[in-house]
Amino acid sequence: MKSFFKNVLANIVAIVILCAVFFFFFIMMIAFGSMSNEKSVTVKKNSVLTINLKTTIIDSPTEDQQNIFGINNKNTNVLIYDVIEAVKKAKTDDNIKGISIEIDNLNAGITQIDDLRSAIEDFKKSGKFVYAYGNVVSQSSYYLGSVADQYYLNPSGGIELKGLSTEVTFFKDFAEKYGIGIEVIRHGKFKSAVEPFLRNDISPENKEQLSTLLNDIWENTSSKIAASRKMNTSQFKTIVDSLYGMIPDQSLKYKLADKLIQKSEYDQLIKAKLNLKEEDKLTKISLSKYMDSFKDKDRSDEKVAVLYASGSINNGDEYNDIYSQKYIDYIKELQDDKKIKAVVLRINSPGGSANASDEILFELQQLKKKKPLIISFGDYAASGGYYIAMAADKIYSEPNTLTGSIGVFGVLPYFKDLANKNGVRSDIVSTNANSAFYSSLNGVTPYGVSLMTRSVEGTYKRFVYFVTQNRKKTFEQIDNIGGGRVWSGTRAKEIGLVDELGSLHDAVKFAAEKAGLKSYEVASYPKKMTAFEKIFEDLNEDDISAKVIKNKIGKSNYEILQQMTDKKLKSEVKMEMPYQVKIN
Repeated sequence: MKSFFKNVLANIVAIVILCAVFFFFFIMMIAFGSMSNEKSVTVKKNSVLTINLKTTIIDSPTEDQQNIFGINNKNTNVLIYDVIEAVKKAKTDDNIKGISIEIDNLNAGITQIDDLRSAIEDFKKSGKFVYAYGNVVSQSSYYLGSVADQYYLNPSGGIELKGLSTEVTFFKDFAEKYGIGIEVIRHGKFKSAVEPFLRNDISPENKEQLSTLLNDIWENTSSKIAASRKMNTSQFKTIVDSLYGMIPDQSLKYKLADKLIQKSEYDQLIKAKLNLKEEDKLTKISLSKYMDSFKDKDRSDEKVAVLYASGSINNGDEYNDIYSQKYIDYIKELQDDKKIKAVVLRINSPGGSANASDEILFELQQLKKKKPLIISFGDYAASGGYYIAMAADKIYSEPNTLTGSIGVFGVLPYFKDLANKNGVRSDIVSTNANSAFYSSLNGVTPYGVSLMTRSVEGTYKRFVYFVTQNRKKTFEQIDNIGGGRVWSGTRAKEIGLVDELGSLHDAVKFAAEKAGLKSYEVASYPKKMTAFEKIFEDLNEDDISAKVIKNKIGKSNYEILQQMTDKKLKSEVKMEMPYQVKIN
């Protein structure tokens, strides 16, 4: 027995020592990370600002996925607003002689690429050079890289230039085969988020809106590529249709690339451009390091706040995505902060919970009574994402923003046939007539369907009401362009769903003008998580499981799985867009 207690005590001591060592190691990592972040960066003469594979452009601080030590596992995440500021700064920085775009798979949304491309176009007016190099180049990367004065391609590389397409997956037969029942209530013939559960093929309405949307986006992007490469639209269409970019020699022949060279030859070419000697070192500086060289300078007591709303809209108070209670707290903080003179709400959301969207809209309406509230749309501002914009003084949209989708739906999955096929059945005992109007095994009662239909219709009318108030249009006018239809930003401007086509910077500038500010600081909300906060976020068991599953099956598939399994999402009226569009 004495030996037993001795062994137990030894194990306890060992565990305590290991915990102490881990804690010490952790503190040192945090301290090291803090010192690294605070270290000043000096920009050397003849530097080249470089956009490379280690750069991930994000729209919101909540998208900054890091490990518990506050260090990104692979890439450096940079906010698109800060990226544009860096390019603007580089334009007049005598130490920056040019920009080198060296990226094969650009991790950024289409509106972010649009804004960065425009900023680089403006940078070129300084007379400084912009070069680009690629190996096996994605379409989105080439869209950015084509802005360069010269585009260089690896002799064994290629450019995936193919146009846009979308593939809609249908689950109706699958659900019927395996005994999964799905009760769907929706308003709007274009509200195709639920179409995969109702049909085995694409509806004419959905095909129409997808075709219009894809063609709007492709016309905008392809015309810019063709103009940069100095070819007419007919030539460019032939090149894309024939996939000439996939073959290096064809890329050169059809002017997608200017020369086929190795990466080391490309670096030598830049050195020659800078008049450097053979023994001189080529100095490249990344976007993130360049931003560190000037951030937090020229601070002002008066601020324009940018509140980022990125992701799906949900009830609750979690950090990632848009959780109503968390955003209500942010909005109230901005409302009470006397240094905040105006607010820009940057929306990058396909929507989500109707109830959560309504809560956020109300608080934004209260904020607007005290301070200018300007809206900026990113890649998506649809359904609930568009709904919360209805508190705006003015709405800015990017040309390629997916917006509108003014429609509502509810999905009620149940597994009665599946359960019965596997020997599972249930009986219900209840106190009232509709205590069990919905059951995951027995489905939804006729009265439950009627109730949900009334809820969906009532929510749609409330949605349209707020749109009529903000856009100064009648119910009939909004209903005609609503019905769940998604529009490009360009068309949204034409039909009056937004006020201006412009970037986040345009929205910030207008907000400052409306508040009468001449000198101001731009403050980002929500604040980036500290390392200690991130620990507790990452150690949550449910979050760990969700992240693992999401990484394995992909974000879009995970969201479908959530609709089927997450009890928080069942029996809920939704304002949500059905798909995403990327130019990869």
